[in-house]
Amino acid sequence: MSLQAYQQATARAESPREAEYRLFGQVTRALMSAADAAEHDHGARMRALDWNRRLWSTLATDCADPKNGLPAPVRAQIISLSLWVGKHTSLVMRKREDIGALIDVNRIIMQGLSARPEAA
Repeated sequence: MSLQAYQQATARAESPREAEYRLFGQVTRALMSAADAAEHDHGARMRALDWNRRLWSTLATDCADPKNGLPAPVRAQIISLSLWVGKHTSLVMRKREDIGALIDVNRIIMQGLSARPEAA
């Protein structure tokens, strides 16, 4: 089986929750690498920060859609977190805040996504 066929089969077998978890994992690993990168490696840092901000912006846009199946309070919390991520990211880019808080928020979201739905 080729790698491409395996990846396609995996993508079809993933639930939306699993796909979100996987994406958060990829973005969070990029943020962690950016945090560990040399101070002069602005490109990697900015790419990771931008990717994270785009992820959260996409989530907020999805949650703003009235057709979204999540309960309204949960959608509002995600939108609020997205706004915070955007503001905090700008501060990190200007070296006024640390990237660690963004990593922590993503990890907390990943913990929620990894929980069994009946337990949530």
